[in-house]
Amino acid sequence: MTTDAKPRRPGDWTAHAVMIPLAFISVFPVWWMLVTSLRPLAEIYSPLPWPAAMTLENYSYATGVIPVWTMLANTMIFSIISTALQLLTAVLAAYGFARWRFFGDRVLFALVAMTWLVPFQVVMIPNYVVIAQMGLVDTLTALMLPNMASAFAILLLVQAMRSFPVEVIDAAHMDGASHWRILWRILVPNLRAPLAALSILLFISAWNEYFWPLLLTRSEDKTVIQIGIQMFLTEEGSQWGPLMAVSTLACLPVLVIYLVVQRQVIDSFVKAGLR
Repeated sequence: MTTDAKPRRPGDWTAHAVMIPLAFISVFPVWWMLVTSLRPLAEIYSPLPWPAAMTLENYSYATGVIPVWTMLANTMIFSIISTALQLLTAVLAAYGFARWRFFGDRVLFALVAMTWLVPFQVVMIPNYVVIAQMGLVDTLTALMLPNMASAFAILLLVQAMRSFPVEVIDAAHMDGASHWRILWRILVPNLRAPLAALSILLFISAWNEYFWPLLLTRSEDKTVIQIGIQMFLTEEGSQWGPLMAVSTLACLPVLVIYLVVQRQVIDSFVKAGLR
């Protein structure tokens, strides 16, 4: 009887010895957040790694004080639509930069790249003035408008499209395929790996958005969950139990999405590496 199992090398054990403590360090803050959200008020500052008496009173209190479910729904809508719009504009702009040559294309590409270096806080006030003049203050639409395009997404997809085999695109042109057909039938399906990774990065970035909703929203039912978390931090004192409860609820959708798309992302990277 034979087996294909390979003996472990010393380097494998070393890698595991390093990764296990790092994994524990990464997971511990999440575990502590969950445990604190389940502690009663009298045990909030307990050093025990688990609650002596588990309770859901922090969740009940938090959902009664602020509209948590409405905020989560607003955050989900904002994140999904912002991610979709940024992917759409990035795909179209990247194809133009990667496939076409026109007067000033290098200058325009450099300007797009430079916008990535400008912090959003620098342009928040001009954006707010424009939104206010449009009468869109305290609306979800206003949250999405400045997030319709991402310089980072454009730069990443430009490099991915430039590395795509030119022979395949030339063959499609010879067969009479238009640029639109080449983009959506050839390039996009073969760029699943960078698109999947980029989608996750853009979604998490939108989900964690704080400064722009803080500046723009006034009503609790029109804002996002990050603002709701901040409401439990006051000058009189921080309500750590409800704060951790809302933080746990805010992490759950991202965790579920990651678990759902994890296999697709890994498969996309594997296929990209084998191509």
